[in-house]
Amino acid sequence: MKRIRSLPIRLLVSIITVAGGLCPAKAVEGIEPFLDKWALTIPGGGAGWLNVTKQAGWYDAELLWGGGSVVPMDAVFFTDNTLFVSRVREEKRKDATGKAVRTQRFSEILMARVDGDELRLTRLSPNSNGEGVEREEFTGKRMPPLPPAPDLAKVKFGEPIELFNGKDLTGWKTFGGGPSGWRAENGVLVNEAPQEPGKHKSYANIRTEREFEDFKLTCDVRVPANGNSGIYLRGIYEVQVEDSFGKAPESHIMGAIYSRITPSENPCKRPGEWQSYEITLVDRHVTVVLNGKTIIANQPLPGCTGGALWSDVLRPGPIYLQGDHTSVEYRNLVLRPAVK
Repeated sequence: MKRIRSLPIRLLVSIITVAGGLCPAKAVEGIEPFLDKWALTIPGGGAGWLNVTKQAGWYDAELLWGGGSVVPMDAVFFTDNTLFVSRVREEKRKDATGKAVRTQRFSEILMARVDGDELRLTRLSPNSNGEGVEREEFTGKRMPPLPPAPDLAKVKFGEPIELFNGKDLTGWKTFGGGPSGWRAENGVLVNEAPQEPGKHKSYANIRTEREFEDFKLTCDVRVPANGNSGIYLRGIYEVQVEDSFGKAPESHIMGAIYSRITPSENPCKRPGEWQSYEITLVDRHVTVVLNGKTIIANQPLPGCTGGALWSDVLRPGPIYLQGDHTSVEYRNLVLRPAVK
């Protein structure tokens, strides 16, 4: 995304004034309290994440808003003990026939004030027709510091727990999206999510009823050509599952922590072949072994990923499998909890 270093601040302040002023919160003096990672609970209860930094004389910010990727913000500035973050939203303007005739650009603004370890935020988003501004208030919490990387050689794991019995969906429940495509068939957890060309149909995700803290998870997965799913650890960190055969390593391919951590290599097999995962989550650090290759080695997790159930990184959570995108199959899902 192209960075915009100078947005019309007077225009932004005018929009803020029209919208009714700043979000109510106790003012904190200075900029330093804002420079941190924040776990957000966005409007509607979804999970988000905000990281505010100062590097080489510039203030920067990254935002995760519900689903999708962590993205850089276009502008960051401070005034009156308030943080302002803006990003450009693009929409296609269409004529009477529905044909896109131009791209309309809108500046969305987040305003925030700090109150101790809490962030009080307001989001201002201009309506697409240019008439009025949508205003939403929400909150954030300062994230606890990352612990040092654990010595995995000293971590003990308990007895294996078979998450899937191979016969039915006992111990699992579906949620979100649309109709469920999940079923048990011949020892395989199958998600059947047929799609029509040019039109995406949403399906349900599935999660374990049990919740876990730290653990080692092993499983096999099979994706079709152009298949896409994901394994969420504690319900908040997505290990990408995708047809990535032959692709260069980047943060959205098979084995990546989605938009967070890029694998060191890509040992992904061809679509339609079974592939094996061994995933270890301990002290907010993750190790991913794909098809016998360690591609992420005890790396820190800075925050939740898109589609997370919540943003609290200390809360236990389920194993959740993404079923919304395409068909996918899982088997041999076994979890061994870390023994503290």
